[in-house]
Amino acid sequence: MILEAIVTSLNEDGTTNISPMGPTVSHDMSRFELRPFNTSTTFANLKRTRSGVLHITDDVGLVARAAIGCSDSTPKLKPAKVAACQVVASSCRWYEFEVEFIDEIGPRISLNCKTIHAERNRDFFGFNRAKHAVIEAAILATRLDFLPAEEIADQYHRLATIVTKTGGEQEKTAFDLLQKFVDRTPQK
Repeated sequence: MILEAIVTSLNEDGTTNISPMGPTVSHDMSRFELRPFNTSTTFANLKRTRSGVLHITDDVGLVARAAIGCSDSTPKLKPAKVAACQVVASSCRWYEFEVEFIDEIGPRISLNCKTIHAERNRDFFGFNRAKHAVIEAAILATRLDFLPAEEIADQYHRLATIVTKTGGEQEKTAFDLLQKFVDRTPQK
């Protein structure tokens, strides 16, 4: 199963990289596979440090900002217990991990990871169509360089209806941020 999450990794300068990622996870979350692009900061960091933190969150604003590289509001971070990294303090739960194996063949890297420490902070809010729509919009925003502009516009129109009908302020603000990003980014 692919689970939408946030991964933190340690940049070379000691700062924290925050990136959305959809790992394939085991049911017990003891192992998972990350598939970053070979040109990503996340891959460079994880190849260098061999550790990071996988976060489960219901904060779609965080996912949206991470997807488009919006660094104007970094979430509160705290040191991880075992991994040489930072934890997003507001996440529902997190899994500190080590990278056990890296397969670098192809444009998508495969990182096989093992959980080395896990913690729970709070309950997951619950299912909401608007939250899911923002996740889909964030994924589309990361694909502007290879999806047709018309397809993205059509999907954003459909997703906007869901967010308007079922979302709260957090979802509407996150969707608006993504829509503005898509509108000002040149597409193919």
